[in-house]
Amino acid sequence: MLGCISCEWQFMVEDDTEIVVDRYDRIQSLYLTTGDFSALQQMNTVYPMQTRTLIEDVLRLGKVDDQLINKKFLRFYQDSTLQVLIAEAEQQYANMDDINADLTTGFKYLREKLPGIEIPEIYAQIGSLDQSVIVGNNTIGICLDKYLGTDYPLYQKPQYGYSKSQLELMNRQYIVPDCIGFYLLSLYPMPQDKALSQQERDTHIGKILWVVNQALGKNVFNSLYTRMVERYMKRNKNLSLDQMLKNNNYSDFRKN
Repeated sequence: MLGCISCEWQFMVEDDTEIVVDRYDRIQSLYLTTGDFSALQQMNTVYPMQTRTLIEDVLRLGKVDDQLINKKFLRFYQDSTLQVLIAEAEQQYANMDDINADLTTGFKYLREKLPGIEIPEIYAQIGSLDQSVIVGNNTIGICLDKYLGTDYPLYQKPQYGYSKSQLELMNRQYIVPDCIGFYLLSLYPMPQDKALSQQERDTHIGKILWVVNQALGKNVFNSLYTRMVERYMKRNKNLSLDQMLKNNNYSDFRKN
């Protein structure tokens, strides 16, 4: 059944209809809360890439082919804090229709404005408060544990050290902007052949966030640098989105 869901997602994307987040988190939750062996089998056979990424890159528990890795994985999530996170994430995200709709809107815009862009597979998972969105291998993994709300009690604990500005972004409404933003950043990364000043780095991120605003049809992000890009695009009305994103001559964006 789960394999069919994954295949159906691929079919829907190719037909340019709605995007649906693949609910890997539900199988993950089933295994981590009950130890259900069939759920573990599905994680390894239906979602091998997602499971490898979670274990090796997000949690860094070891190699996925380690003979003891399943026990390490299960034991890691027996921590009472993580068990609470799993339950809360599954409750808050029992329905993700709004997120699916916004992802569809955003990636439809990108496909129109950036011809040839590949639409990634998008799935949900539960991490350990480390990362928000994982991008790689033409996939986007949403860590639901990082989007439980600014006022979520666990986030307020001093040991996690979240700043006020960080907490403001740890809300449901930032899932789609983060997905689009981090995916664009993977396609249009900061140049690695020279050292960038903080202003240049901020300008680069401003370009990405400005596109996110356009894709979603609202000003999710409003900063000095997104406004700078807005003025730049008004001065260069014939410039394509791809040309703007590839322009790493950051001084161009500072001109009035």
